[in-house]
Amino acid sequence: MLKLTLEAIELVDAIARHGSFAAAASRLNKVPSTISYAVAKLEEQLGMLLFERNGPRVTLTSAGDEMLKEGRWLLGAASDLESRMRQIATGYESELRLVHDSLIPTQALIGDIRAFEDLRCGTRLRIGCEALTGAWEALREGRADIVIAAGEGPAGGGYQAVTVGSLDFAFCVAPTHPLTRLGRPLQRGDLLHCNAIVVGDSARSLSDRTVGLLAGQPRITVPSMAAKIACQVEGLGHGHLPRACIAGELARGTLVELPTEEPRAPESFWLAWKTGAEGRALRWWRERLNRSLVPALLPRSGLQ
Repeated sequence: MLKLTLEAIELVDAIARHGSFAAAASRLNKVPSTISYAVAKLEEQLGMLLFERNGPRVTLTSAGDEMLKEGRWLLGAASDLESRMRQIATGYESELRLVHDSLIPTQALIGDIRAFEDLRCGTRLRIGCEALTGAWEALREGRADIVIAAGEGPAGGGYQAVTVGSLDFAFCVAPTHPLTRLGRPLQRGDLLHCNAIVVGDSARSLSDRTVGLLAGQPRITVPSMAAKIACQVEGLGHGHLPRACIAGELARGTLVELPTEEPRAPESFWLAWKTGAEGRALRWWRERLNRSLVPALLPRSGLQ
């Protein structure tokens, strides 16, 4: 059996903080003799002194100081655990994993995250980001509790989903790109010999999803929409970009929009969660985000 208990660490901590057995006894609503006996008994069990006695004043020995370095962390962890247990008993999950599509910057959710933290419900929030079908896969494989995902969900069900908005896209290049010199709506053949900048699908087991990419077309694959925008600003390639994310670049002229014969359709976004999941934290996020989320957030935050 362990000789150190949380009660013993709490006792030593109180004495160290208040400087004497008498002051600690007053703080803990005990008599000084009880404190003195408890410390002597603990030191005997451990086979070492925890305090140097200097009359009524006491100071920690090196061993006692080392014990409290870790012991105070243990007291804090135990208090946190008790708090989470009480809160979980009220219906809140210990952790809520929210995954959003990479088209939506995490900073767009800051207000929602702050509002959730203000609940002080004890649920730890874990935010993740995936591209294309990656968010759907995270939900299907149990790596997410709720997702904001692009495009249609995978077959097989097991989840509920509601639409939360859509994004319009613009075909853009840097002002120095050769495609700007054509002076007409771009055709498929115009694109075949120029690099397309594409965001790689982060899904690990679901089939990769590609949007607007022509067979045999040269490409540069990047990990995020922010990287795609940066590459296109630098003239490394072309592609469709969310109009709401590039307002700054279009205004500054670092990107220009070109007409195409086959414009990209708007991208729908879905809020989805596992069927039957009814924790209070999940319910809060579901109600919070079940609105026209995407148009409301992206123009305000953007990626520029």
